[in-house]
Amino acid sequence: MAGPLEVIVSSDSGSQLWNCTVFDLHSGSSLLSYRGGNSAARTLSVLSGDYLLSAQLGKNFINVWEIQRKDQLQQKIVCPGVVMCLTTSPDGLFLAAGVSDAIYLWEVCTGKLLSVLSRHYQDVTCLKFTDDGSHFVSGAKDNLALVWSLSSVIQLDSSHAPEPRHVLSRHSLPITDLHCGLMGAQARVATASLDQTVKVWELSSGELLLSVLFDVEIMSVTFDSCEYFLFCGGSDGNIFQVSLCSQNLSREKSFQSDSEGNQVYKGHRNLVTCLSVSMDGTLLLSGSHDETVRLWDVQSKQSIRCLSHKGPVTNAVIMAAPANMFLPDSRPAVPLPRFSRHLLASDADGGESGEVCVRLGLHTQDEEETYLQKADKLNSLMNAVTDKSVFGDGENTKVRVAELEEEVQTLKKVNKDLYDFSSQLLTKPT
Repeated sequence: MAGPLEVIVSSDSGSQLWNCTVFDLHSGSSLLSYRGGNSAARTLSVLSGDYLLSAQLGKNFINVWEIQRKDQLQQKIVCPGVVMCLTTSPDGLFLAAGVSDAIYLWEVCTGKLLSVLSRHYQDVTCLKFTDDGSHFVSGAKDNLALVWSLSSVIQLDSSHAPEPRHVLSRHSLPITDLHCGLMGAQARVATASLDQTVKVWELSSGELLLSVLFDVEIMSVTFDSCEYFLFCGGSDGNIFQVSLCSQNLSREKSFQSDSEGNQVYKGHRNLVTCLSVSMDGTLLLSGSHDETVRLWDVQSKQSIRCLSHKGPVTNAVIMAAPANMFLPDSRPAVPLPRFSRHLLASDADGGESGEVCVRLGLHTQDEEETYLQKADKLNSLMNAVTDKSVFGDGENTKVRVAELEEEVQTLKKVNKDLYDFSSQLLTKPT
């Protein structure tokens, strides 16, 4: 039996029975639960479809579960401080966490800390990658949202601190939430703030496209996938739906419920901490400090399901179910490596340098030259074949060329094997 296409994953600060739970989107039945600790708001994330991550509330570590294993205690990645927010790139290559007023960026495949970004002046409250992983956006209590280009952040020149591509500075109070739409570097970004406004920005230019003023503080924000509507969760428990397709939409407006799509969802009794929309845009999910998660029908604005929790809800999201989530015998393709707490820490330092790290999975892997490194080295050697100062003339050159051609064939075979394996994995029925 195939697993569901979309599921609800939620957590609360009580965590009396479990940390995170997976529910069926359409029936509301509980499918999986992950035990151990609790989860801070805006820290729930799936890494490469293999691991579920969330930061422990008020602690300096990240909880880690293999996504298909429900009967397990969480493992831990120790961080330099209390994790305020957390996100992973869509391709699973990078992990970013907000620790106090700094953003820590790790390379997942090596566990190396690539960069520490200290451009905010107060605590970072939210982090999100774009859907293509080329940029990420950070929001903080300093009223600023910063757009970061991933390529500039991981640059090799460590003598110059990376600067954000854009500084979005039109909010007057702390930013509480943000959401990146689709289309990668051409996406639109929505930011919510305690200043009772939600603002929509063009990521590529940093231009402000829309500012909507409400009569309450806004704690959460999201788009539907087509960006027909903007959904905003208020501190009074109401959810505001703003139409983005209105013909008379001005750049700055005050929210008013009308027949053009601006509507209010009423049902929560306390502030709305998180919002998420299904792939087809017909269902809206909301989590609240009233200890409930509600599922709404967007067309009728009616609550069609209420999932009770044992504490204030910190995370609630509708996501496509990873392929391995309901395969108990599956295991992550690659175990997570050691995660460093220190910038540019060498592997030789190990624990002696004060580095706190964790090895996840049953097996460790010895570091070896990667496929891309081998290919780059081979390309350099082949380019040098014509340089007589390197190989000289005559028989030695012919022998070296033959060796390189043999190596090319070997690498082509490795590449074909990788392609065949990936094709089988992607086309395998779930």
